Order: sequence, then structure tokens, then C-alpha cells
Amino acid sequence: MSVAMTVVIAPGSVPALDLRGPLDQDALAAALAALPSGTPALRRHTATHHTLHLPRQHSPAGTVADLLTTPGARPRQTPARAEAVRTAWQDAVPEEADGPDGPYAPRSGEGPAAVRPAAGLPASARQREVLLDVLTGRPGAGLHVGQLHWRWHGPLDTGRFHAAWEAVFAQESVLRAAFTDRTPADGFGSAPRVGVHRSASLQLVRHHHGSADWHSLLASERLRAFDLHRPGLLRIALLDEQAGAAGPTRIVLTYHHAMLDGRSVRLLLRAFYRAYLADGRTAGGERRPDVLDHLRWLARQDHARPRAYWSLAAPPPGSRTLPGPAAAGPRAGAGRAPRGHGLARQRLSPSEAARLRDWAAGLGATESTALHAAWALLLYRSGGPGPAPAPVAFGMAVSGRGIALEGAAGIPAPLRGALPVHVDVDPAAPMERLLADLRDRALDAAAYEWVTAGQVGAWSGHGPHASFTDSVVCFETPQDPLPGPDGPDPLWSELAAEGVRVEPPQAVAAPAPEPLAIRACHDREGALLLTAVNDRTRIADPEAAAALARTARLLRELPLLTRGSTTAGEVLDSLAGLPLPGPVAPAPLPPGGGLLTLRAAARPGAGTILLVPPPGAPEACYDGLVHAYRGPEALTTVRAPADTAACLAAVRPVLAAGEPLLLGGFSGAGSTAYEATRRIAAHGWRPPLVAIAGTADGGAASARDLARTLAAAAGPGA
Repeated sequence: MSVAMTVVIAPGSVPALDLRGPLDQDALAAALAALPSGTPALRRHTATHHTLHLPRQHSPAGTVADLLTTPGARPRQTPARAEAVRTAWQDAVPEEADGPDGPYAPRSGEGPAAVRPAAGLPASARQREVLLDVLTGRPGAGLHVGQLHWRWHGPLDTGRFHAAWEAVFAQESVLRAAFTDRTPADGFGSAPRVGVHRSASLQLVRHHHGSADWHSLLASERLRAFDLHRPGLLRIALLDEQAGAAGPTRIVLTYHHAMLDGRSVRLLLRAFYRAYLADGRTAGGERRPDVLDHLRWLARQDHARPRAYWSLAAPPPGSRTLPGPAAAGPRAGAGRAPRGHGLARQRLSPSEAARLRDWAAGLGATESTALHAAWALLLYRSGGPGPAPAPVAFGMAVSGRGIALEGAAGIPAPLRGALPVHVDVDPAAPMERLLADLRDRALDAAAYEWVTAGQVGAWSGHGPHASFTDSVVCFETPQDPLPGPDGPDPLWSELAAEGVRVEPPQAVAAPAPEPLAIRACHDREGALLLTAVNDRTRIADPEAAAALARTARLLRELPLLTRGSTTAGEVLDSLAGLPLPGPVAPAPLPPGGGLLTLRAAARPGAGTILLVPPPGAPEACYDGLVHAYRGPEALTTVRAPADTAACLAAVRPVLAAGEPLLLGGFSGAGSTAYEATRRIAAHGWRPPLVAIAGTADGGAASARDLARTLAAAAGPGA
């Protein structure tokens, strides 16, 4: 049986539904009973064409579409809801001309086509990858959220503190930057853009002594979501550690990697101290490059040379990427596996760190190269004993500031990233050669610090989301833009004259997109601190802790074990007797099993239609649409049961490529599809339309209804 009503949803602050087919008051009441509150606005074009504007940004537009397209749906409604529906019906604006006035056409007032700030500049490839990681990651993981914390000793005037930060916000464009709302002219599914607002306000909360727990505050600040469309992706929380005006006060600064990296925040912190000392005024001076200058610089880069380099330098398939053998299948009891992230720490004493530094320098390398070599040996060992050479691969953190843009070192912007590095570990070759190979690869890759891992995947032919690496190694250089209080910078003596002493800020070890992240940095005494953050769904806490402990052991022993002819195999012998790492979980399949292509696109750039399976629908419910819909887009779906996470994982490659996207499905798919588009919009992309028609068991007639609805939503190019 074919369902007469079809619906196309345009997400926005006021969701709009384009309704085609006979509409009566009872059917409308049945659907709108799902609305929590508010009065909808109905526009009547003809007896079989209406536009319904729903109240509030988070109205369940998908649920309304499902109910309107489901035969016999009659949810219970309250008297108040019935009255609201009668009001909308009676106040419907008649318009006999059946013109192009659906939800995807401009309209005045509030909604997707309302007046917006300037469109801004296209987001960088790194920003897009950060947004996609967050969009498709596990909710509540705090992914790509950074934090610094420190203690403030002495009086802290909240008003002066706030005024100083407000001055920094006014001066620094990155703190007034946000991802812009998208307009219909951008094209549905088009990539994020960055715009700078005229002003932005600091989010600052002070918790008095005894009103909050420090560790809970740190975690809650990290997990509290940022509004990516609101300027100022940085917030501050203060916690008084004791009663009284003298402090100390603990400060946590939380920021989003889509707009700031760690060096950026330290630059901003220095500017804040200067403004605090000047009673809320910032120093003038010549203009230096900002985040928009960096975006313009990226847009001018020729990709020919990096494309040629990375087509050869990308890690080969089969490289060892985690310090344990990959399991043949999901770990036993994977359904009950612990979630979240673990943290392990190791420390090399100042004398051990100095010995490592001197040893590496004697071989023409650095401490970071030594760390890369130790990690490469552990990755090689994950394959078990054996004399054969094998490739290993890991991510190498880069500052992104070694670029030919004057003043890049002082730009507060999201420049930092990680690039894949691989090397062949030959146990019969001398360690000196392994160090030289890693040093040379790092130097070669550093010529393209502005390139992202996604671009490497695309240029190498493996795809923009190829899994080259499962670990990332970051060595924090001692070139800190905020010298410690014992340094010669007069800033500290000026603060001391105000009765203020601040401790050096400490970075919180935060979850990374990779299953395992290793970070090294020096403390004030010269010791080398190592931390490991592991995704427990891939590598268990004991395995991650053991891997970090063996890394520290190798770094301690390399200067003692290695002479000119010492081989990599002889160094690995120092780990003999220690058990091999336990198996790590295989890379998980995307929720729902990933994207299934029913029909390829007729031409490059034609776009993609994702067909969302309704609950309980048969797996082959969309097979008939291949013949019913003749548009040029690729027709795809996901394995049932499909939730929002499955849809987002499936469309990630489409969003990454910036191609046109449309979501559709039979009645019942609207709720999931609309939630996916809402989340896509929240992360900076122009949300795709949602087209709902027919029923999964309606046969060829339903397929034809859905095909017509998809054609109407796709527009003249279909």
C-alpha cells in the first residue's frame, strides 16, 4: 500500500517540513502530539501541499515526519495540544500558487535562511578532521578538549581577572572566532567555515571554598560540551582552596582543539597576565598574523609537492601499529569491556634524562628521536620473536608552526597535529641506522607540517580515513612561551609586586582519537616525564602501562647498551624474559557495520543519498529503490539496526570530501535521520535535508513514493 503523504525536512533553528499529499486535521493532530510544547506554524500552498514550521530548535521533527507518513498513527494527545493544533490549522496562511516555497527555499524571520554573520573562510583540513572525530566519536568522551590547570597564590580579584581576559578576547581574533551557520546557498552538507565575531564573552565561574571537589570539577569542565557556533571556545573555572582573600585558588582553563592548541593557550595566558597587571588593558603594537591569516595561507598552498611526497612516504599496509598482537576477533567479553580512558606515568630522573640527551646528540639525533626509536622497537616486538625486518608505524606530533608564514610561531590557532611516520626495523641492523632513519623521516615530514593525516590518506590512495597508525608520540620541546617563575622574565617579579605568585601551568592528559597516546616532557628539575593515555576498548590499562614502562626502560638503557655496532636485536635482548604484550582489540567496525553502497554515483561529485533503515525493517528494504530512483547520486545504506552513531560513521567520508549529502528513508527512519542531521549541523556542516515517504513493507508503490520525494529534495540536478 502506498502512503499518500511525503515529507522533506529542512533542519534549522525552526525546523520546516514540506508536506506533499492530503492533510487533514486529525492526521496533523496525531503527528504533533509528539511535540513537547509550542505552537507550530502551518502554511497552506494547495490542498495537497503545506509547509509546517515547528517550534524550537530541538523539536522532534523526525518523529513528526514518521507519524505523518505512517498509516493509522493516532498517538494520544492532551487537550492543550489539540487546541494548539486547531489554532495552527485555523491560522494556516493560504497560498494557492504551488511555488518553490518548501523548507529548502529562503524565507524571512527565524530559521535556516535568516540573516547571519559573514560567511567567513573555509575551515582548515585539520579543523575539519577534529570536528569529524568529535562528531563520530563516543558521546561524553571529551575528545579534542584540552585543559591547563595551575595554582594562583595571593589575592585574586575576580572583576580584575575577568576584565583582563575580556581584554584578551577583544584583542585576539581566535577567541572571537566560531564556526558559522550555513546558508542554503552553501549547498547541503557543505563543509564548515570559520568567522570572527565583533565580540565574545568569557565563560568564567568561581567556586568558593567547599562548594566543589577539584577532581570532579576538572572532569565536569572537560565533559561539558562546547557550542561550536558560539565564539570563545575557551572557558575558565576557579576553585578557592581555602576561605579568605589570600588564596590559593586553583584555576582550570578548558579549550577546544578545533580552534586552539596547547601552545596557543600558553600564548593567550601570557597576554592575560600582562592585561591583569595593566588593570584590564592589553598592549598595543604592530598587527601580527592571526587565525584568519593562517586559513588564507593554507588556501594558497600548492598540494602537488606534498601529494607526491606522501604518495610514497605513507606507511605501507600491514605495518605494526600497537605494542601487542592484534586479536583475531573481538576480545572475549567485549560487550562487557571497560570503557573510557586509562592513564599511566613513568619518570626518568634528571641524570637519566641528561644521559639520554647526551647519547642521542653523540649520534646526531635528539631525545625525541630516541623516544621514537624506543617506541619503534616495542612496536616491532609486538610481532613476536623473529629475525625478519618489519615495518612499524606511529603518529608523530608536529607543532604546525614550522611553515613559511611570518610570525607563525606566535599565532594562537589550531596548528598542531600529527603525521604518520613509518620505518623498517631490522634487528640485524645497528641502532645508529634506526636512529638516522627516524631522524631523516621526521625532518622530511616536517617540511609539510601543515598537512593532515586525512590528506595523507587521500593522497596515498588509501582513503582519507585510512588507519595508518594506532598510536601517537608527542615530545614537548622545552621552548615554552610562558617561562617558569624562576626564569628571568620580569613578568614574574611584576606579579610578585602585586602579592601574586602563580605556579607553572600543567596540561591534563586528555583522550586522543588514537587508541594510545604517548607524551614526553621535562619538568622544572630536568626529569623526563612520560604519560600514556589509552582507549580501554582497544588496549587494556595493564598493557598500556607495561608498554610505557618498557619504553622508559629502553630510554634508560639505550645509552648504556648501545655502542657503534650494537644492533637493534641486541637492544631488544634487554627485554628478554619479560612477557610479550597481550593482544589488543581489533579496530572496531563502525556502528551498524559501515556504509553499504547499493549503487555507485553516476559521476564524480554527484553526491550521496544515505537511506536509513526504519526499526524492524528487513535488510533488503531499499533494494527496489535502485530501480525506482534514477538520480545520479550514490545510493547507500547501513546495516540494521541503525542508530544515529551508525549514520554518522557512514557519512563521515562524504562530509570529509565536502560532497552533497541527502538522508532519506521509509516511514520510521525520520527520527534517526533527523537527529543525525542535527548533530551534523552542530559540528559546522550545512545539515542535509531528510526525505521520508512510504513504508518498508509497501512494495514497489512505496519505493516510487520515496523516489519522487528524493528527487524533489535533491533538486533539478537529480
